[in-house]
Amino acid sequence: MKVPFLWLPPVYDELGGALDEAFRRVMRSGWFILGDEVRAWEEEFARDCGAAHCVGVASGLDALTLALRAWEIGAGDEVIVPSNTYIATWLAASHVGARPVPVEPDEATYNIDPARIEAAITPRTRAIIPVHLYGQAADMGPIMEIARRRGLHVLEDAAQAAGARHRGRRAGTLGHAAAFSFYPGKNLGAFGDGGAVVSDDAAFIERVRRLGNYGSLVKYRNDVKGFNSRLDELQAALLRARLPSLDEWNRRRERVARRYLDGLRGTSLALPVVADGNEHTWHLFVVRSPRRDALQAALDAHGVGTLIHYPVPPHLQPAYAELRLGRGAFPVSEAIHASVLSLPMWPHLADAQVDYVIERVAEAAR
Repeated sequence: MKVPFLWLPPVYDELGGALDEAFRRVMRSGWFILGDEVRAWEEEFARDCGAAHCVGVASGLDALTLALRAWEIGAGDEVIVPSNTYIATWLAASHVGARPVPVEPDEATYNIDPARIEAAITPRTRAIIPVHLYGQAADMGPIMEIARRRGLHVLEDAAQAAGARHRGRRAGTLGHAAAFSFYPGKNLGAFGDGGAVVSDDAAFIERVRRLGNYGSLVKYRNDVKGFNSRLDELQAALLRARLPSLDEWNRRRERVARRYLDGLRGTSLALPVVADGNEHTWHLFVVRSPRRDALQAALDAHGVGTLIHYPVPPHLQPAYAELRLGRGAFPVSEAIHASVLSLPMWPHLADAQVDYVIERVAEAAR
């Protein structure tokens, strides 16, 4: 048997009728940028998150970057970011001219540790970007309390967490604003790149919208020096067709995760931990092993696809060599990046496929 890490064709197998209709609707309209589909999508996604407002943008990275720009964060400022994350979180701070200031994670959840944030704050700190890594919300209560006391903005990086909940509230409503990615492999994926910013702050959302549309809200009137970052009509229509399935497909992911947790208990692996009050969306099912590379090779030999999220922490990437944060600077993150392995996780995995993965993993990780 072969079990790919991710396989997207079943999305069309299940939703082909709705996706075809969405495609035809856009083609027949003759309108492809900033039309009715984007407006409807923004309303529907904001409502799904429990937020007041949403603006569609071109990617998750643009969502993060435009949100920071809308708060006028730039050169000379600092932004608190997790040391354990995908590099996009850091890039957003860098792209506005700010300095990313890394903070180590909680070893149980891999999310930023609120207890370490205070020590990283300086007079130049303007914002905190907690990442809801792998689909589990960060511990937002203490983060928001720190931000309130220090007068900081909090931008949720919810790229992996569409549909996640923290103490009954959806990801996207836990900070002052949130950035989402609709990269095809996400739980709520487009069929190309896409992203969104959500917030209850109407004035902030208007600034993001203006920045993403060449600095313009009225055609040919440019109020600021903006960018071209817009969710297009076709992707918006396709996302509208997928949105009603998000919660059900997240429940399917949870069933797969529960079977993994039950089947792999007693192995040598460190298994995922769900923090109290969290509803995990299981964008990724990540285990840890001191023999990660050997485990990955053994699974590959038996047709089980895996990926490493992520092999190199941002502070050790060549892109951030100028920060001079060498090996040993963030030992918790470095240990995580050296030992994590993501198992197959998608909502259409068959029981037989899940059983096969469990058998092969348990065999290789005794």
